[in-house]
Amino acid sequence: MIKLYHSPGACSFAAHLALEESGLPFEVVRVNLAGGEQRTADYLAINPKGRVPSLVDGEFVLTEVPALLRYVALRAPEKGLWPRDPRDDARCAEWLAWISSGVHVAYAHVRRAERYADSEAGRAEVVAKGRVTARDTWEMVERRLAGRTWAAGDAFSVADLYLVVFWTWGRGQVLAYDMPADFPAWTAHARRVAERPAVRRVFERDGIALP
Repeated sequence: MIKLYHSPGACSFAAHLALEESGLPFEVVRVNLAGGEQRTADYLAINPKGRVPSLVDGEFVLTEVPALLRYVALRAPEKGLWPRDPRDDARCAEWLAWISSGVHVAYAHVRRAERYADSEAGRAEVVAKGRVTARDTWEMVERRLAGRTWAAGDAFSVADLYLVVFWTWGRGQVLAYDMPADFPAWTAHARRVAERPAVRRVFERDGIALP
């Protein structure tokens, strides 16, 4: 059985959603990030990066959200979570790459400024610039989703699951955006994703309010 090492509300939420959508048997192992469990010897033996998510499938260990999403989607091809059309395939990969390297990083400059500067003044500058970059990034996502039902082509995919995680981050205390008012296309997209029974189950399981 697949084991997913996950912390509710973290980026690993996307992998949890994908596994529930896939129908594959899996077990969730919660990692207490606030308590530093990701830095314990036991967890570092699984993922030396000290981050979530980590996926363990027998002897196979995988980290990084984009890789996990693709792996889960390809393990359950009948669910159609990864596009088959070459252009939609590329578009899905593009979304996952950008979310992990752009959207997430913009947020991290606000949420985790200590990763980027040591002094109090330096961290304050990182946060201030991060807020500008995050807003620009969220607005770019909004423009890309405008007029679209799903992110990568005409069908639902794991890219949509990854996007709904960052919609929840946008409304959270760190950025505190008014997502329905400021990002209506992204909000409409998030609510379409949240209509899916598997998605609703995971939101409830992790104690996260639906869009």
